[in-house]
Amino acid sequence: MILNTVLVVLTDLAARFLGNTLFRQHFHLLLSAMVVFGPALSLWVSQHSVFARRSHFLYRMFLRSGWGWTCIFIGSFVFLLSFSIRRSLSLSLRHLSRLGVAGGLWLGFCKLLDLLENTTGSCYEPLTSSPDVASGQPLLVLREGESKSDCLKAGMLWRGYEVSEDVFLLCLCCLLLAEEMAVFGPYLSLGGLSGAPLRILFLFCVLLLSLWLFLLLCLLAFFPQFPTQLLGGALGCLSWRGLYQGWYRLGPCWYCPGRPGLGLLNIKTEAED
Repeated sequence: MILNTVLVVLTDLAARFLGNTLFRQHFHLLLSAMVVFGPALSLWVSQHSVFARRSHFLYRMFLRSGWGWTCIFIGSFVFLLSFSIRRSLSLSLRHLSRLGVAGGLWLGFCKLLDLLENTTGSCYEPLTSSPDVASGQPLLVLREGESKSDCLKAGMLWRGYEVSEDVFLLCLCCLLLAEEMAVFGPYLSLGGLSGAPLRILFLFCVLLLSLWLFLLLCLLAFFPQFPTQLLGGALGCLSWRGLYQGWYRLGPCWYCPGRPGLGLLNIKTEAED
Protein backbone atom coordinates (compact mmCIF):
# COMPACT_ATOMS: atom_id res chain seq x y z
CA MET A 1 0.00 0.00 0.00
CA ILE A 2 2.77 2.41 0.97
CA LEU A 3 4.86 1.46 -2.06
CA ASN A 4 1.90 1.98 -4.36
CA THR A 5 1.27 5.42 -2.84
CA VAL A 6 4.93 6.36 -3.34
CA LEU A 7 4.74 5.12 -6.93
CA VAL A 8 1.62 7.18 -7.64
CA VAL A 9 3.09 10.34 -6.08
CA LEU A 10 6.41 10.02 -7.94
CA THR A 11 4.84 9.29 -11.32
CA ASP A 12 2.25 12.07 -10.91
CA LEU A 13 4.98 14.59 -10.14
CA ALA A 14 7.17 13.44 -13.01
CA ALA A 15 4.24 13.35 -15.45
CA ARG A 16 3.13 16.84 -14.44
CA PHE A 17 6.66 18.17 -14.90
CA LEU A 18 7.30 16.48 -18.26
CA GLY A 19 3.85 17.46 -19.53
CA ASN A 20 4.29 21.10 -18.57
CA THR A 21 4.15 23.42 -21.56
CA LEU A 22 7.18 25.40 -20.39
CA PHE A 23 9.30 22.24 -20.19
CA ARG A 24 8.14 20.94 -23.56
CA GLN A 25 8.87 24.23 -25.30
CA HIS A 26 12.32 24.79 -23.79
CA PHE A 27 13.82 21.35 -23.17
CA HIS A 28 15.64 21.40 -26.51
CA LEU A 29 17.17 24.76 -25.55
CA LEU A 30 18.40 23.27 -22.27
CA LEU A 31 19.92 20.37 -24.18
CA SER A 32 21.57 22.75 -26.65
CA ALA A 33 23.05 24.78 -23.79
CA MET A 34 24.47 21.59 -22.29
CA VAL A 35 26.19 20.67 -25.55
CA VAL A 36 27.58 24.18 -26.09
CA PHE A 37 28.78 24.91 -22.55
CA GLY A 38 29.25 21.37 -21.21
CA PRO A 39 32.89 21.05 -22.38
CA ALA A 40 33.75 23.94 -20.05
CA LEU A 41 33.23 21.52 -17.15
CA SER A 42 36.51 19.85 -18.16
CA LEU A 43 38.25 22.72 -16.37
CA TRP A 44 36.88 21.56 -13.02
CA VAL A 45 36.37 17.79 -13.23
CA SER A 46 39.11 15.39 -12.17
CA GLN A 47 40.65 13.20 -14.84
CA HIS A 48 41.21 10.59 -12.14
CA SER A 49 37.47 10.10 -11.74
CA VAL A 50 35.92 6.74 -12.60
CA PHE A 51 33.87 8.47 -15.28
CA ALA A 52 37.06 9.59 -17.04
CA ARG A 53 37.61 6.02 -18.27
CA ARG A 54 35.86 4.84 -21.41
CA SER A 55 35.79 1.34 -19.96
CA HIS A 56 33.41 2.38 -17.19
CA PHE A 57 30.39 0.14 -16.67
CA LEU A 58 27.85 2.81 -17.64
CA TYR A 59 29.58 3.51 -20.95
CA ARG A 60 29.90 -0.17 -21.83
CA MET A 61 26.45 -1.24 -20.63
CA PHE A 62 24.27 1.65 -21.75
CA LEU A 63 26.00 4.05 -24.12
CA ARG A 64 27.04 1.45 -26.69
CA SER A 65 23.49 0.14 -26.91
CA GLY A 66 21.65 3.37 -26.12
CA TRP A 67 19.12 3.08 -28.92
CA GLY A 68 18.19 -0.44 -27.84
CA TRP A 69 17.56 0.63 -24.24
CA THR A 70 15.50 3.58 -25.44
CA CYS A 71 13.35 1.45 -27.73
CA ILE A 72 12.77 -1.21 -25.08
CA PHE A 73 11.52 1.14 -22.38
CA ILE A 74 9.74 3.88 -24.30
CA GLY A 75 8.39 1.38 -26.83
CA SER A 76 6.87 -0.70 -24.03
CA PHE A 77 5.39 2.41 -22.45
CA VAL A 78 3.88 3.74 -25.70
CA PHE A 79 2.42 0.37 -26.60
CA LEU A 80 0.94 -0.30 -23.15
CA LEU A 81 -0.51 3.21 -22.87
CA SER A 82 -2.11 3.24 -26.31
CA PHE A 83 -3.38 -0.34 -26.15
CA SER A 84 -4.84 0.05 -22.65
CA ILE A 85 -6.85 3.09 -23.83
CA ARG A 86 -8.13 1.97 -27.24
CA ARG A 87 -7.59 -1.80 -27.32
CA SER A 88 -6.55 -1.33 -30.93
CA LEU A 89 -3.46 -3.13 -32.15
CA SER A 90 -3.30 -1.07 -35.34
CA LEU A 91 -3.39 2.21 -33.38
CA SER A 92 -0.69 0.97 -31.01
CA LEU A 93 1.52 -0.09 -33.91
CA ARG A 94 0.99 3.29 -35.55
CA HIS A 95 2.26 5.05 -32.43
CA LEU A 96 5.16 2.61 -32.21
CA SER A 97 6.10 3.36 -35.81
CA ARG A 98 7.46 6.72 -34.68
CA LEU A 99 10.30 4.84 -33.00
CA GLY A 100 10.91 2.88 -36.18
CA VAL A 101 11.14 6.07 -38.21
CA ALA A 102 13.52 7.67 -35.72
CA GLY A 103 15.61 4.50 -35.62
CA GLY A 104 15.84 4.39 -39.41
CA LEU A 105 16.88 8.06 -39.44
CA TRP A 106 19.54 7.41 -36.80
CA LEU A 107 20.96 4.41 -38.68
CA GLY A 108 20.94 6.34 -41.95
CA PHE A 109 22.84 9.26 -40.45
CA CYS A 110 25.35 6.88 -38.82
CA LYS A 111 26.05 5.30 -42.21
CA LEU A 112 26.46 8.73 -43.80
CA LEU A 113 28.77 9.89 -41.01
CA ASP A 114 30.92 6.77 -41.37
CA LEU A 115 31.08 7.33 -45.11
CA LEU A 116 32.05 10.96 -44.56
CA GLU A 117 34.82 10.03 -42.16
CA ASN A 118 36.13 7.31 -44.50
CA THR A 119 36.21 9.53 -47.57
CA THR A 120 37.73 12.57 -45.87
CA GLY A 121 40.16 10.75 -43.57
CA SER A 122 43.74 9.56 -43.84
CA CYS A 123 45.83 6.97 -42.02
CA TYR A 124 48.80 8.05 -39.92
CA GLU A 125 51.49 5.96 -38.29
CA PRO A 126 52.80 7.35 -34.97
CA LEU A 127 56.61 7.32 -34.60
CA THR A 128 57.03 7.09 -30.86
CA SER A 129 60.75 6.28 -31.05
CA SER A 130 61.64 9.31 -33.17
CA PRO A 131 64.16 11.73 -31.63
CA ASP A 132 62.09 14.62 -32.98
CA VAL A 133 59.18 13.97 -30.64
CA ALA A 134 58.08 17.28 -29.13
CA SER A 135 56.08 17.77 -25.93
CA GLY A 136 55.51 14.05 -25.61
CA GLN A 137 53.49 13.95 -28.84
CA PRO A 138 54.73 11.40 -31.42
CA LEU A 139 55.28 12.38 -35.01
CA LEU A 140 52.64 11.16 -37.45
CA VAL A 141 53.65 9.75 -40.83
CA LEU A 142 50.99 9.63 -43.54
CA ARG A 143 50.26 6.15 -44.88
CA GLU A 144 48.48 6.37 -48.21
CA GLY A 145 46.18 3.72 -49.64
CA GLU A 146 45.00 2.41 -46.25
CA SER A 147 41.33 1.95 -45.43
CA LYS A 148 40.00 2.91 -42.02
CA SER A 149 39.48 -0.68 -40.87
CA ASP A 150 42.95 -1.79 -41.98
CA CYS A 151 44.48 1.32 -40.43
CA LEU A 152 42.92 0.73 -37.03
CA LYS A 153 43.67 -3.00 -37.10
CA ALA A 154 47.35 -2.19 -37.67
CA GLY A 155 47.36 0.01 -34.56
CA MET A 156 47.68 3.26 -36.50
CA LEU A 157 45.61 6.45 -36.27
CA TRP A 158 42.77 7.53 -38.54
CA ARG A 159 42.07 11.23 -38.82
CA GLY A 160 39.03 12.45 -40.72
CA TYR A 161 36.06 14.79 -40.62
CA GLU A 162 34.14 13.43 -37.64
CA VAL A 163 30.76 14.04 -36.01
CA SER A 164 30.21 12.63 -32.53
CA GLU A 165 27.74 9.76 -32.92
CA ASP A 166 27.49 9.35 -29.13
CA VAL A 167 26.32 12.95 -28.60
CA PHE A 168 24.01 12.66 -31.61
CA LEU A 169 22.41 9.52 -30.19
CA LEU A 170 22.06 10.86 -26.65
CA CYS A 171 20.48 14.14 -27.80
CA LEU A 172 18.05 12.33 -30.08
CA CYS A 173 17.11 9.82 -27.36
CA CYS A 174 16.58 12.56 -24.75
CA LEU A 175 14.31 14.58 -27.03
CA LEU A 176 12.42 11.47 -28.14
CA LEU A 177 11.86 10.33 -24.54
CA ALA A 178 10.68 13.78 -23.50
CA GLU A 179 8.20 13.94 -26.40
CA GLU A 180 6.74 10.48 -25.88
CA MET A 181 6.47 10.76 -22.08
CA ALA A 182 4.88 14.22 -22.18
CA VAL A 183 1.57 12.56 -23.08
CA PHE A 184 1.25 10.88 -19.68
CA GLY A 185 0.60 14.11 -17.74
CA PRO A 186 -2.39 15.26 -19.83
CA TYR A 187 -3.66 11.68 -19.88
CA LEU A 188 -3.76 11.55 -16.07
CA SER A 189 -5.30 15.02 -15.81
CA LEU A 190 -8.16 13.83 -18.05
CA GLY A 191 -8.93 11.05 -15.59
CA GLY A 192 -7.19 8.25 -17.43
CA LEU A 193 -6.76 4.97 -15.60
CA SER A 194 -3.19 3.88 -14.92
CA GLY A 195 -2.19 0.67 -13.20
CA ALA A 196 1.08 -0.13 -11.51
CA PRO A 197 2.73 -1.68 -14.63
CA LEU A 198 2.13 1.48 -16.68
CA ARG A 199 3.39 3.73 -13.90
CA ILE A 200 6.48 1.57 -13.34
CA LEU A 201 7.29 1.68 -17.06
CA PHE A 202 6.88 5.46 -17.02
CA LEU A 203 9.18 5.74 -14.03
CA PHE A 204 11.80 3.59 -15.77
CA CYS A 205 11.60 5.92 -18.78
CA VAL A 206 12.14 8.92 -16.50
CA LEU A 207 15.19 7.21 -14.98
CA LEU A 208 16.48 6.42 -18.46
CA LEU A 209 16.11 10.06 -19.50
CA SER A 210 18.03 11.10 -16.38
CA LEU A 211 20.75 8.57 -17.20
CA TRP A 212 21.11 9.84 -20.77
CA LEU A 213 21.44 13.43 -19.52
CA PHE A 214 24.07 12.33 -16.99
CA LEU A 215 26.06 10.40 -19.61
CA LEU A 216 25.86 13.36 -21.98
CA LEU A 217 27.34 15.61 -19.31
CA CYS A 218 30.05 13.04 -18.61
CA LEU A 219 31.03 12.85 -22.28
CA LEU A 220 31.15 16.62 -22.59
CA ALA A 221 33.09 17.11 -19.36
CA PHE A 222 35.56 14.22 -19.44
CA PHE A 223 35.99 13.75 -23.22
CA PRO A 224 35.56 17.23 -24.76
CA GLN A 225 35.89 17.21 -28.53
CA PHE A 226 35.11 20.47 -30.25
CA PRO A 227 33.47 20.84 -32.75
CA THR A 228 32.57 17.16 -33.29
CA GLN A 229 30.30 17.03 -30.22
CA LEU A 230 28.67 20.32 -31.16
CA LEU A 231 27.90 18.96 -34.63
CA GLY A 232 26.53 15.73 -33.12
CA GLY A 233 24.24 17.68 -30.81
CA ALA A 234 23.07 19.91 -33.65
CA LEU A 235 22.30 16.86 -35.79
CA GLY A 236 20.29 15.29 -32.97
CA CYS A 237 18.25 18.45 -32.40
CA LEU A 238 17.64 18.90 -36.13
CA SER A 239 16.48 15.28 -36.42
CA TRP A 240 14.02 15.80 -33.56
CA ARG A 241 12.73 19.05 -35.04
CA GLY A 242 12.30 17.51 -38.48
CA LEU A 243 10.30 14.59 -37.06
CA TYR A 244 8.32 15.79 -34.03
CA GLN A 245 8.04 19.47 -34.94
CA GLY A 246 7.62 18.89 -38.65
CA TRP A 247 6.60 15.61 -40.23
CA TYR A 248 4.55 14.16 -37.35
CA ARG A 249 2.40 17.31 -37.23
CA LEU A 250 0.96 16.52 -40.66
CA GLY A 251 -1.53 14.16 -39.03
CA PRO A 252 -1.99 10.39 -39.17
CA CYS A 253 -2.04 8.92 -42.67
CA TRP A 254 -0.36 6.15 -44.60
CA TYR A 255 2.95 8.03 -44.71
CA CYS A 256 2.82 9.76 -41.28
CA PRO A 257 2.24 8.18 -37.82
CA GLY A 258 1.06 11.44 -36.27
CA ARG A 259 2.00 13.18 -33.03
CA PRO A 260 2.31 11.41 -29.64
CA GLY A 261 -1.06 11.12 -27.92
CA LEU A 262 -3.08 11.72 -31.05
CA GLY A 263 -6.35 9.79 -30.72
CA LEU A 264 -5.68 8.99 -27.05
CA LEU A 265 -6.30 12.22 -25.12
CA ASN A 266 -10.07 12.56 -25.40
CA ILE A 267 -11.09 10.21 -22.61
CA LYS A 268 -13.63 12.41 -20.85
CA THR A 269 -15.35 13.41 -24.08
CA GLU A 270 -15.98 9.84 -25.12
CA ALA A 271 -17.06 8.83 -21.64
CA GLU A 272 -19.72 11.58 -21.60
CA ASP A 273 -20.96 10.65 -25.07
